Amino acid sequence: MKKIGITCYPTIGGSGVIATELGKKLAEKGHEIHFITSSMPFRLEKVFVNVYYHQVEMSHYPVFQYPPYDLALAAKMAEVIDREKLDILHVHYAMPHAICGILARDMAKHPVKIVTTLHGTDITILGIDNTLKPVIRHGIERSDAVTAVSESLRRQTVEMVDIKKEIDVIYNFINEKEYYPQKGIELRHQFRINPADKIMIHVSNFRKVKRVQDIIDTFKIVNEQLPSKLLLIGDGPEYSNMVQHVNELGLKAEVRFLGKQNNVSDILAMADLMLLLSEKESFGLVLLEAMACGVPGIGTNVGGIPEVVTHQKTGFIVELGDVKQAAAYAIELLSDSDKQQQFSEAVTEHVRTYFASEKIVNQYEALYDRVLKEGKRG
Repeated sequence: MKKIGITCYPTIGGSGVIATELGKKLAEKGHEIHFITSSMPFRLEKVFVNVYYHQVEMSHYPVFQYPPYDLALAAKMAEVIDREKLDILHVHYAMPHAICGILARDMAKHPVKIVTTLHGTDITILGIDNTLKPVIRHGIERSDAVTAVSESLRRQTVEMVDIKKEIDVIYNFINEKEYYPQKGIELRHQFRINPADKIMIHVSNFRKVKRVQDIIDTFKIVNEQLPSKLLLIGDGPEYSNMVQHVNELGLKAEVRFLGKQNNVSDILAMADLMLLLSEKESFGLVLLEAMACGVPGIGTNVGGIPEVVTHQKTGFIVELGDVKQAAAYAIELLSDSDKQQQFSEAVTEHVRTYFASEKIVNQYEALYDRVLKEGKRG
């Protein structure tokens, strides 16, 4: 049994979901898990045995224009390391969490190992800022072990931040108890969707990088050929523009904006096809969640998406911005019930084979063991 601290962004987002689900799975296996975050991670909505939460509290001083959250986090980390005698501090994102973890390790009296997981934004967005590169590089190089959620992200990190340190690729995973194939007939009825309609779905934070307009334009072509509905889950800076775009295309009756949804598994399960046409995507967790529900996807040939979706087997890969090809693939699949069933069976098998929670959690456990053994040898 190990004592493991976990720091992540606790709000809705792929990295926070993975970090929280990892902590819960590790706790089920007997490890003692301590979340150190600014607020309760939203996936910890109930009591879990062996899981503890330590809130980072901010102090407000007139001398600071902005409260120094990073320093408060590092201080809280050091406090928990010493009080709980943590073996591992697993931080998600190099910046700021790895930097805070390294500072906490330096301050703490009890020895602890730092494991950093890269999820993408700290590399693909912050990593292009030359003023931040040295900070990110320091966080990665000074960690005891580093993982990336895709091979694509590992390569990007090495190239963009000039990293010499070994980076292990450990994929994301899903909670099979929540994401699994189900009929969703009752939910279709509640949404007043005709049983004959094909349901396409997209989940994101509605930033420009997600290219939600491409999703809508793809759907428009499909809808001209097949009776269908598009469900858009999420909110963000592009939300209002996308509502206007839907209205301009005359698709108001066919496109449903569902806003933010904490648990989307039931909605995913009633869909026929997931669309993720982003211009940047380190992994594509929503595609994996849909696949676990038996829903194939169409994704762009960017980042880690091709590592999640196998072209012509568990979905389709298109070039960025090619909405006509995306629509053609969608029509090809959705107009052939036998092919749709074949793809549905293939995606669930694919998830079980490559992204099963037990497999991924075992990889993290092996990494923890390796890091602790290396420390003893040193």
